Amino acid sequence: MRALRLERDGEVLRVTLSRPERRNAFDSALIAELTKAFADVGDARAVVLAGEGESFCAGADVEWQRAAIDLSFDENVEDAMRLYRMCDAIDRCPAPVVARVQGYALGGGSGLAACADVAIAARDAVFGFSEVKLGIVPAVISPFVLPKIGAHARRYFLTGERFDADTALRIGLVHEVVDELDAAVNRVLAELLASGPQAVREAKRLIRERPAGEETARIAAGLRTGEEGQEGLRAFLERREPGWR
Repeated sequence: MRALRLERDGEVLRVTLSRPERRNAFDSALIAELTKAFADVGDARAVVLAGEGESFCAGADVEWQRAAIDLSFDENVEDAMRLYRMCDAIDRCPAPVVARVQGYALGGGSGLAACADVAIAARDAVFGFSEVKLGIVPAVISPFVLPKIGAHARRYFLTGERFDADTALRIGLVHEVVDELDAAVNRVLAELLASGPQAVREAKRLIRERPAGEETARIAAGLRTGEEGQEGLRAFLERREPGWR
């Protein structure tokens, strides 16, 4: 992979956008590589999504946008679907995804933050859904952004204005704004790794699928009677650390 760097750090998979000279902007290669990376994260207990250099992701690459001008309607649909499949792969990743956001996170970069389970931003991070400034809209990323920012999209999708990390926190796009980005990411990773590996994945699935009634009872019973649930409950009662720690 030329546009992406994958590193296994113990039980954590680190996925780093590696186009710092282009502020990690999307092109077709980066989209394909991100989709492939998140399609199979193996047994990783957490995934950190980051951008190399001064920016997280500045949205769409200028050359990629230039090439899209000459595409037909059907070709544009397929091109947009590739971006959607990338976002969907991140959103559906069975392991929890932690976004480490610094510098520019514009357009699709803000979309990446929305796809993550936990998004942590540096104070210098700059966000925005600037598509309307180009006469287009953030349609493809909207299924992932709207559940996060809700009615705030009525301002930021329409104006295309840039906003700071504190605003991103206020509207729900990120979960935390910090001075020490790596320390904050490591703290969240420590919390994730202290929890049952299967339980964390099942919790993520629960959030996505939102079951009701008897199905919720079956899920709870299955985990309580399973090996991991039994170990966790016994460890708690016996005042010891569970085996996964």
